[in-house]
Amino acid sequence: MEVGLFEAKTRFSELVELARQGKRITITRRGEPTAVLTAVKAQHDLSPEDAAAELLEFRKGRSLGGITPVELRDFGRKR
Repeated sequence: MEVGLFEAKTRFSELVELARQGKRITITRRGEPTAVLTAVKAQHDLSPEDAAAELLEFRKGRSLGGITPVELRDFGRKR
C-alpha cells in the first residue's frame, strides 16, 4: 500500500494499526518512496525468501548513480 506524506500525516493512527496487522505501507513524497511503515514483529519474522523479495521490490526505480555495486563495496572498504 502506498500513501502520500500528507495523507500519512492525516491518517497516521489508522496506518499504524494497518501496519500492526501486517500491512506494509510505503510513504511517498512527490511520488517518490520515502519511508516504509511496518510492524516491528513483521520485520523479524521474515523468511530469507521474503526478505530477498522485499529487497528486490525496494530496488525498483532506484539506481546508484552510475556506480557499480563492486565500486560501492570497495569504496566502503577503503575507509
